[in-house]
Amino acid sequence: MDDTDRNSFVDRLGTILKDTQTPCFAWALLPNHVHLLVRTGQMPLSTVMRCLLTGHAVRFNRRHRRHGHLFQNRYKSILCQKDPYLLELVRYIHLNPLRSKLVADYKQLARFAFCGHSVLLAKRNNDWQDTGYVLALFDDRIPRARRRYGEFVKKGIGQDRRSDLVGRGLIRSLGGWSVAKVLRGTGDRIKGDERILGDGDFVESALKNCQERRERHCHYQARGYDFNWLVKKVARLMDVEQAAVIRSGRYPDTVKARSVLCYWAGREWGISTGELSKRLGISQPTASQSVRRGEKIVAHMGLELVSVHPRIVDGH
Repeated sequence: MDDTDRNSFVDRLGTILKDTQTPCFAWALLPNHVHLLVRTGQMPLSTVMRCLLTGHAVRFNRRHRRHGHLFQNRYKSILCQKDPYLLELVRYIHLNPLRSKLVADYKQLARFAFCGHSVLLAKRNNDWQDTGYVLALFDDRIPRARRRYGEFVKKGIGQDRRSDLVGRGLIRSLGGWSVAKVLRGTGDRIKGDERILGDGDFVESALKNCQERRERHCHYQARGYDFNWLVKKVARLMDVEQAAVIRSGRYPDTVKARSVLCYWAGREWGISTGELSKRLGISQPTASQSVRRGEKIVAHMGLELVSVHPRIVDGH
């Protein structure tokens, strides 16, 4: 409604991103929505967004003496291939206030308080936006990098809204819509997935990984392999008692076994860190740390949950 609301949202955003160690490369707060370009850090993105949106809604409702939902729908997230798209997304997001006429021109945009563009230009400061990563893509020397970044953003002012950068009818082909238009008359098969922004190989790999995880999950369910089975399996592989796997505390054998359990429970069963924290009596940050630690332990020890993952073959 006003700058008090907006400052409150930005303060909450910065605190959460710092606490969860979630790098943010670009952001823009508009009257009824927000754009964020982030890399998943220690905490799952769903947890970060829940803390941000729920916390803001509670404060907003209290301040304005209202009740009920504040946000219309669940947030929309798009997986992005970093190398070819990161800078285009930074520019697209940081030009949103200008496209939405919240500022009159580029000069005002450079000092706009509710957008990461002014931070990259050093017109404003915050301690949670990852400016170094973005500027390093333009030049090793900060002053020159800022100048080149500014020139890059200015070149995008005349561009129309980029539906290919927000996941609407995204053409999964290197170069996005420009290449798709060329290919339309060639007979080549053009694929699209609005949840993923990247070239063909990147999107294919992401979808394949998702499909394989679903297949494994169904395989375990069909054979009655549940969470208790997983606890027994981890206890046997790690040569500890089952109770040691699921007890709270920082006993060395428990930390190691629990980390493997959390990693496999998340990757193979799709159990969230929130659910793991409840089952194991640990905090959600601890569960997230356990997942990352477990991945390293599994790789280092060469552990396998099952020796061969199933494939369905239809033979005729």
